[in-house]
Amino acid sequence: MDQGEIQWQVEGPHKDHLEFSGEMVSGIITYGVNSSGNLILDRKVIWPMLRTIPNDTHASLIHNFGQNGNAIIWVNGRSINVERPTRIKLDGTLNILSETDQGITIEHTLFPSTTHPLIHELVTITNTRTDSVEIEIQSPNYTYVTDFDKGVYGQYTLEVKANKSGDFTLGPGDNILFSLQYSGRREGQLFDVSTTDELQKRRQLVASLNKSLVLESPEHILNSMFEFAKLRGAESIFNTKGGYMHGPGGSRYYAAIWANDQAEYINPFFPFLGYSTGNESAINSFRHFARFMNERYEPIPSSIIAEGTDIWNGAGDRGDQAMIAYGAARFALAYGEPQTAEELFPLIEWCLEYLYRKTNSEGVVESDSDELEGRFPAGSANLNTNMLTYAGLISAADLAEALGKREGLINKYRDRANQLRKNVERYFGANMHGFETYKYFKENVKLRAWICVPLAMGIFERKPGTIDALLSSYLWNENGVYSEEGNTTFWDRATLYAFRGLLFAGEVDTAMKYLLYYSRKRLLGDHVPYAVEAWPEGNQRHLSAESGLYCRVITEGLFGIEPVGFRKFRCAPRLPSEWNHMALRHIKAFGNDFDIDVKRTGQNTQVSVKIQDKEIFKIDWDGVDPIDIDLSGI
Repeated sequence: MDQGEIQWQVEGPHKDHLEFSGEMVSGIITYGVNSSGNLILDRKVIWPMLRTIPNDTHASLIHNFGQNGNAIIWVNGRSINVERPTRIKLDGTLNILSETDQGITIEHTLFPSTTHPLIHELVTITNTRTDSVEIEIQSPNYTYVTDFDKGVYGQYTLEVKANKSGDFTLGPGDNILFSLQYSGRREGQLFDVSTTDELQKRRQLVASLNKSLVLESPEHILNSMFEFAKLRGAESIFNTKGGYMHGPGGSRYYAAIWANDQAEYINPFFPFLGYSTGNESAINSFRHFARFMNERYEPIPSSIIAEGTDIWNGAGDRGDQAMIAYGAARFALAYGEPQTAEELFPLIEWCLEYLYRKTNSEGVVESDSDELEGRFPAGSANLNTNMLTYAGLISAADLAEALGKREGLINKYRDRANQLRKNVERYFGANMHGFETYKYFKENVKLRAWICVPLAMGIFERKPGTIDALLSSYLWNENGVYSEEGNTTFWDRATLYAFRGLLFAGEVDTAMKYLLYYSRKRLLGDHVPYAVEAWPEGNQRHLSAESGLYCRVITEGLFGIEPVGFRKFRCAPRLPSEWNHMALRHIKAFGNDFDIDVKRTGQNTQVSVKIQDKEIFKIDWDGVDPIDIDLSGI
């Protein structure tokens, strides 16, 4: 296993599915080996901008090509009916190498176009025999035309075409390449692109992401999982008529944005990665949410769908204003551009005022539900909404100070944050099964996964009991943290928040044991190589924002980076006791490109910050109070 690459040397039956995306397309590829050792390969393609009717959240055109997507290959007059995979590799593409009974090997390399509504498959046929063979390639030439009255833009044409067909002679050791393109288009659209050129563009994207925000640690599993998470988080951005929109995916969620997945989960991460399309999608999402500010302080919709032309608000107020205020403030600070921050600040102000008006007589913020949208009870006021509000107030105060806003506004936000923290302790603090932790809502009698959120937001008064509860048999299981005790449902987002919270709270050795277990399972287990949405719901879809949360386990958890200004941040890099060194290189936030290097020096930890290999800061840190870093004037 190389970093950013995993391989399965095929030894037995197994089936899995993988999602990958480009600006105009997403593919969910089911692959594997059946009980006879034969290849399983099914291609489901999603076109987010080929909208269907009704044009709702799930109106992306989807087509499963099945056997219609296969080219037919003949060797010396006999068709190849069976391929037996010997190696399956994931490296930003899906690469499958198979043997056949006719003495040739077939290699499939599948990947999405970066900018076109195409899924590509490059096929390489190699003659491994000692004599020449006659090869015939028969293109699938499959076309499917949708009904005109079922498409927002009318009739759509779906097609599979091979760039090469006919008869060929291969000598011993010779090979031949041909490509298949799975396309979807509106009337009048044509695509004349080279699959080999498109593969180069895909590899360039992967390589550029691998060179940015690079984790160096003694744990290869962690480094590689981080590389995969960066890719899945960054690739799922769609070029809609409403601008760039980061979408979760999963064959359901495209050309739309959500207050949790985008505003809260992944937008605060993009500045660290320095991916310009990601930053543009984040800013665009906040602009869309800002369209719905109003003088009556009615809630902003949970989701803006259909390329920005409609909304979904089916679960009421899920705490969406807290998600938006928190995410926008953290993004603006890390992005480090005052002009963008000025643009976003009215949205943050509006959301915080909305939340203040939703404060009940006991001083906590009420919401109709939470991000699980009623799947589990959340009462009239829940811990998650209140913790996001608290963190949003803290970051909004820092942002207001960075922008030179009036002192009264800055103090107002900080005072409200301090008061909310006290009210949260009174309202949610509880003894649950002997653990001094939190009840998720006032009437709550079962432990819930989201008791981890105070740790992620820097509230540690109930740290010992909360950690013990999260890792107890009530909540911890082989897939992470159960959503609720007594229920086997799990959502990776809660587990990833828990890891981030444990690391941010300084419990690095405890957290690392569980994080490494989780990372190995997701990267090298039965369903690879990304964080997933949930189970049993959704069959563990590879939703992309969860990969963003995985990355934040490293940036904000392990390295403890917390934005406090356009060029300022705090960090608390927690070096596990078994490690002597770790680094995070080419961090692109705060208007710079810098490294954080962490080394063990006796009882202390040496932390240095470098820009272009020039050391600009170094300290022997005792591991207690976070370190303040100021990159101003660098």
